[in-house]
Amino acid sequence: MSFTAQDVAKLRAQTGVGMMECKNALQEANGDFEKAIVILRERGLKAVDKKQARIASEGLVASYIHMGGKIGVLVEVNCETDFVAKSEDFQILVKDIAMHIAAANPKYVQESEVPTSELESEKEILKVQALNEGKPANIVERMIEGRIKKYYEDVCLLNQPFVKDSSKTIKDILTEATLKIGEKISIRRFVRYELGEGMEKRNDNLAEEVAKQMAGK
Repeated sequence: MSFTAQDVAKLRAQTGVGMMECKNALQEANGDFEKAIVILRERGLKAVDKKQARIASEGLVASYIHMGGKIGVLVEVNCETDFVAKSEDFQILVKDIAMHIAAANPKYVQESEVPTSELESEKEILKVQALNEGKPANIVERMIEGRIKKYYEDVCLLNQPFVKDSSKTIKDILTEATLKIGEKISIRRFVRYELGEGMEKRNDNLAEEVAKQMAGK
């Protein structure tokens, strides 16, 4: 299967990878566009793994305030250089992450931050639920494992499907950005405030409202 210069340009636009790497991937894939994307992703993941040992101490602290001042988010996203921190691509990324946090309401950045006591409590609840559903004891543990994965998606930012593109997680978004920008990019911390949080109030789904607004952008 052959390919053209337009195919190379299209692959570059979609992946953010250099022209020569895109050309090589298309050659290796015999012109198969989707296969070339997989090849680049596999190579990219190896490159990202190498970058994880590097120190990322630059970056931005960005804020997002939901219309009407009902939800506010502060998030720190790190990169390796001040040059990248000032770039448009990085600033857009950080803004998108802040808006995602407003919409999806995660509790932690990653799985390792979930307290052991909270995780064990969640597992016990899931075990009781599975047994109450009449599931055989020999498959309960496998069910708990699957449901814990869903639990991580609910509470951990990196595991959550990106509100602008649910086919990708926030971790996927960071990986793509690392490949495109060429520096280690990581989310260090965030804080999210919701108006009246902890007080008795009417049950408005503000997070859903934010998600709908983001989908329309």
